[in-house]
Amino acid sequence: MLNFFRSRTATAKDDLLSGLTVALALVPEAIAFAFVAGVSPIIGLYSAFFIGLITAAFGGRPGMISGATGAMAVVVVGLVATQGIEYLFPTVVLCGLIQIAIGTARLGKLIRLVPHPVMLGFVNGLAIVIFMAQFGSFQTLDRASGHLTLLSGMPLVVMLVLVAITMGIIWLLPKLTKAVPSSLAAILTVTLLSVGINHTMTSDSGSGENVVATVGDMLNTQAKAKAIAASRAKAEEIANDETKPLDVSTVGITSDGKNRVDSVNAVTAAANAEAALADGEGEATASISGGLPRLFFLDYKLPPMNFETLWIIFPFAITLAGVGLIESLMTLTLIDEITETRGRGNRECIGQGAANVVCGLFGGMGGCAMIGQSLINVNSGGRGRLSGITAAVCLLMFILFLSPWIEQIPMAALVGVMFMVVIGTFEWASLKMFHRMPTSDVAVMVLVAGYTVVMHDLATAVILGVIVSAVVFAWKHAANLGADISINEAGGKIYQLHGPLFFASVSSFKDLFDPANDPDDVVIDFYYTRVYDQSGLEAINTLAEKYESLGKRLHLTHLSAECRSLLDRAGDFVEVNLSEDPQYHVATDRLG
Repeated sequence: MLNFFRSRTATAKDDLLSGLTVALALVPEAIAFAFVAGVSPIIGLYSAFFIGLITAAFGGRPGMISGATGAMAVVVVGLVATQGIEYLFPTVVLCGLIQIAIGTARLGKLIRLVPHPVMLGFVNGLAIVIFMAQFGSFQTLDRASGHLTLLSGMPLVVMLVLVAITMGIIWLLPKLTKAVPSSLAAILTVTLLSVGINHTMTSDSGSGENVVATVGDMLNTQAKAKAIAASRAKAEEIANDETKPLDVSTVGITSDGKNRVDSVNAVTAAANAEAALADGEGEATASISGGLPRLFFLDYKLPPMNFETLWIIFPFAITLAGVGLIESLMTLTLIDEITETRGRGNRECIGQGAANVVCGLFGGMGGCAMIGQSLINVNSGGRGRLSGITAAVCLLMFILFLSPWIEQIPMAALVGVMFMVVIGTFEWASLKMFHRMPTSDVAVMVLVAGYTVVMHDLATAVILGVIVSAVVFAWKHAANLGADISINEAGGKIYQLHGPLFFASVSSFKDLFDPANDPDDVVIDFYYTRVYDQSGLEAINTLAEKYESLGKRLHLTHLSAECRSLLDRAGDFVEVNLSEDPQYHVATDRLG
């Protein structure tokens, strides 16, 4: 990664200013993910507040930012669509309880199993995903078709110029002063420019539309696009339902001589007309303004608390818990590497779980660590818990008091900040390492990055990468088992093994021996090897039976404590003659 994430000592001023910067960037993210989940924007904002506050205060990684995320939203959208939003909140609570149980069981250490090529693929894929996600900010709602289309003409030119100005400020300002986070300075500067541009160009054109899209514009565009999509889906459902007659009076057509295709077109045209009418006045259709959050059962009907409900929500809760923890622990590892400090994975699991429990109780959609916002925080100087707490509290203040001001922030400024995060996140050195890395590691890195980009599923990409890495490791070490063969003074044959004995090397282990032609006494020396699993034990047992059937004696020497423990626990499944070894403690030091 480029050195945008400079080493700094934590200060209260840096934490406060970086927290404010992160809060500004959290608003459009939380809104966008709420639309993905099929819930209202205010639910996404409340979720970001609760998750961000509790994990910052009690989690295991100071400086890491958590909130409502796309990974969690993708999981719950199916539940909301099929069962209703009332089932979402108990699911989030159950997800939190599962995460607390995982942290209490100290399973957070499993993140150590993630190999470096997987981490490289994760980071590079993430950078590409963040980059691609920003193109949604270059879209606007086309009145004629009701679809989102890319900007063009003057709005596109102005957007690109402001993005470039934002990136330039973030790059150049630290060379002059570090008194103010460069990201915050860039957002404030470009916001002032956009206000002036919108005031001047809107007044000149008389159209009433902003030339520079703001957070408020994005919120309204997303809300209208969602309403249009829902209206069309309902219209098509009605038109295609052969069991129900069309209410032709609502679409302005008569029943005589009209086939169903014409009816579909008419209903769709009515939906388009309704959408265009809603967009015609240019009035705000959504806002980030709201009151204090309330317990969900005060505003929503509580689903029946029975086994049937548990059967519905449990699969979603398990998936949410797994996705949330994997993404959070991967983010923790990344921030550890950047800041050269070490977070506490198990504590982070418990903190994330507690945050989701509270979030669910107050009607939130759940969440986990947000990698992009965490990198913004680190880049802006945020290192302590105060930065995350500040971000969450500022977000709540935006909702309660400052929504009109926050909605004036241009999307160009936030896009520019995220573009700089992309540049700093991508592991550019990995492009030069291709010819020096093992082919298998390159393949794993590309696989993880590709799956992340195509499927937008970071958790599954990591799991897939770990599995492939484990298979490659086992395949490579399957051929590493060998033996040095010698004859002792009594005429016995000694096999001194080298390499691991486990399921993948069992075949190589069996090929080393020649029971039919070996002498009556055979010794297998495990000084340089280790038995790892039941497959290895069974291979030893099978070999012992072959020698016993031929009237020959098999001895095992220099077994480590772990190996002997496995043999002891195997009980009657493995019966071999363990030779007394006066130098056994040497083997324990080597292999234990």
